[in-house]
Amino acid sequence: MPIDEKTTTTGRPDRKRPGPALELLVHGVGGTTPERMLGDPRTVLVTGDRTAGIYRRRDDERGERRSSIAEPVPEAYCWSNLTSGNGSRALWLLLLPFMVANLAHWARPSAPAGHRGQHVYDVLVRLLALSLTVLLVGAAAEVTMDLIAWQCAGDTHCTANKSWLAFMSDGGWWAAPGRRLVVGATVPALLTGLLWWLSHRTWSAYESASPPPGAGTGDGAASGAERPVLSLPGFWYGRRLVARLRAAHTAAGLLTPASALWAAAAAADSGGTLAALGRVLAVPLLAGWAAVVYVVCRRGRCEAELDRGDDRWAVRTLPAFALGVLLLTAVHTAWSRPGWTGDGHLPGTGLFGVLAAAQGVLIAALAVTAWRLQRTAGGEAPPVLKGLAGPVVAMLACAVAGVFSGGLAQRLADWLDRGATPGEGALAGPPVELSWQATVIPLVLLTVLALALLAAARSWRLRKQIVTEVPGMYADEDPSPLEHPNKPRTLSIAGAVSRAQLTDFGPTVLGTAALIVLLLGGGAVAGAWITGEVPGAAARGGPGPLPALAQTGQALGSWLMGAGFVLLLTMGRRAYKDASARRSIGILWDVGTFWPRAAHPFAPPCYAERAVPDLTWRITKWTEAHPGGRLVVSGHSQGSVLAAAAVWQLAPGDRGRVALLTYGSPLHRLYGRWFPGYFGPGRLAALHGDVDTWTNLWRQTDPIGGPVGLPDGHGSEVDRGPLKDPLCYGRTAERPLPSPILGHSDYQADPVFDAERRELLGRLASVPVQRGAAVSRPPADPPDAAG
Repeated sequence: MPIDEKTTTTGRPDRKRPGPALELLVHGVGGTTPERMLGDPRTVLVTGDRTAGIYRRRDDERGERRSSIAEPVPEAYCWSNLTSGNGSRALWLLLLPFMVANLAHWARPSAPAGHRGQHVYDVLVRLLALSLTVLLVGAAAEVTMDLIAWQCAGDTHCTANKSWLAFMSDGGWWAAPGRRLVVGATVPALLTGLLWWLSHRTWSAYESASPPPGAGTGDGAASGAERPVLSLPGFWYGRRLVARLRAAHTAAGLLTPASALWAAAAAADSGGTLAALGRVLAVPLLAGWAAVVYVVCRRGRCEAELDRGDDRWAVRTLPAFALGVLLLTAVHTAWSRPGWTGDGHLPGTGLFGVLAAAQGVLIAALAVTAWRLQRTAGGEAPPVLKGLAGPVVAMLACAVAGVFSGGLAQRLADWLDRGATPGEGALAGPPVELSWQATVIPLVLLTVLALALLAAARSWRLRKQIVTEVPGMYADEDPSPLEHPNKPRTLSIAGAVSRAQLTDFGPTVLGTAALIVLLLGGGAVAGAWITGEVPGAAARGGPGPLPALAQTGQALGSWLMGAGFVLLLTMGRRAYKDASARRSIGILWDVGTFWPRAAHPFAPPCYAERAVPDLTWRITKWTEAHPGGRLVVSGHSQGSVLAAAAVWQLAPGDRGRVALLTYGSPLHRLYGRWFPGYFGPGRLAALHGDVDTWTNLWRQTDPIGGPVGLPDGHGSEVDRGPLKDPLCYGRTAERPLPSPILGHSDYQADPVFDAERRELLGRLASVPVQRGAAVSRPPADPPDAAG
């Protein structure tokens, strides 16, 4: 066993005892318990809290003195409660479009630092994110102001048996159209306030952690403009940008109902004092929108240093100004106007068509910018979708937001009009753009179904090919059980491998679906603008079965959009009561909320802005307390991404004293291909240059993990695999019962895991302790273990 040089309290080297060894375990998506990670029901919280903390076995609470290369002290960092702790967080499903839009920011292609295209790309994504806020707040305004307050409250057929609308329909003070609209405007305003409160509260709870002093201050293997972005000290501390964007989006949410009120009042005022006041109110209204766009476009993320600035004028003044404009507009709209009656659609509902067209233009511009950035990416292998992953993800965000807004409006209109097809009953219904968008939903679903069948056929063909290769995977076993290629065992192994490779087919499915959605969505907006009627009415009198098909498509699409929205709410309710469902939903957030909120401040909070500083602090302080110690950061699945991000944040001298053990890791397969600017081959090669002791384990049956995929000359030093899965084909003396197919789980069950960890610790033992390291003073109660 290699003997480390350990410094005693007298400062003299002690060669009689090896330095302590620590294995810091980081779990993956879905979370787990510290008892399961450590294999012991008796655990103790060493440091941290119940939301995210580090645990040890009770017997290892002060175990540094007993550690060895064969048996390091295990520690478990549990972060699952950051994403799926209680049932109320299932309501974050409603923020899904915001989360997906935020991912579009990080999916940009790799490009040289300071390239102008990066700034243009970031601005386009932030503008697209702003349009989503306006769209969803506008959908709430459409429901409460147009459908309920304007149309239904003014129609006796609709208000029948709706006692909750009596105060707006009985001829009283609130029955005036302007006052009904003011009542309806309170809901989108309160929704905006709720989004602001959630964003502010989650920042304080999850994302306010600062990195340790000196973290990310060195260049490491890369220097200058080519320094990996994740090694910058301000990467996991985006407080200033989130505060600015939160103020801008809050102001936009308040200005949306204010604009609807102003448009309705302007349509009713043909002249006189009220019309003049309306023209005066237009000035602060337009100034507010201009300020919102300016704040969104002016400043991006500052990652080279901790950005602790406080833009008080934007953070405090802009939302207060927008609230004041809303109140003034509400007073102006509520003023008595004899003879004003509500009829048809609320003026200004053409906003949805304008937003859809603007989003299409932004996505097209984003695609052009991403294509130009990809051309400057150098000799690296092209990422997924030839660098167009960002525009595809942005299109997905717009599609989900469209389903949310359209589904809510369509279902409520159907209920208010007592089952009539929206737009063809007694009420005017929602804007015609939403009805046309509903009509194309069945076509989108048919496209997705066709792509799913294509993926299934591809998997079936691949399984037939792999069946013939399974015997070669177990050539060291008795060949008799392997002679029949159609045995259920062989088919199960081949099926697991083929299904795991479906992950690599995902980009094709998403890219094709995004293109179809873009084309159909553009056609829907064009159809609404050309005809000005809902699809069923526009096709009436057309040739053959066209009218029936149009009406059926509109009714079916309307039902599907509403069903999708209701399904989301049902999933949230079930997750509130069912812990297993809550854990499944948490997996979605584990993947989607890894990145900071760089584009949309109302997205679910970034857990990595708490988890990465936690890990960096722990590694830094443990290595300072134990200069001769050896530390292996052991990350599974998403935990491997957190581990790599934490190691990137270490000071250069500390990176060489830490080993990295990853398994089931999506570092290259998912993150490297979808987010090449941050986890591309060049970035991972730079990390390997800083952390020479790195091993990655992978299986062919794993649908998430895979090889790191470093350039030639690097990858062979990191990757170990593919590991056998199952460990044995048949029954052996060591394993008399059939071995299970593990796929993405239980990498520790493979004997290779312990051997590779032991090798990493042995290689660390030969790393000399740097001069100037803190002197280790092992007291009776080590401070790092006392918590």
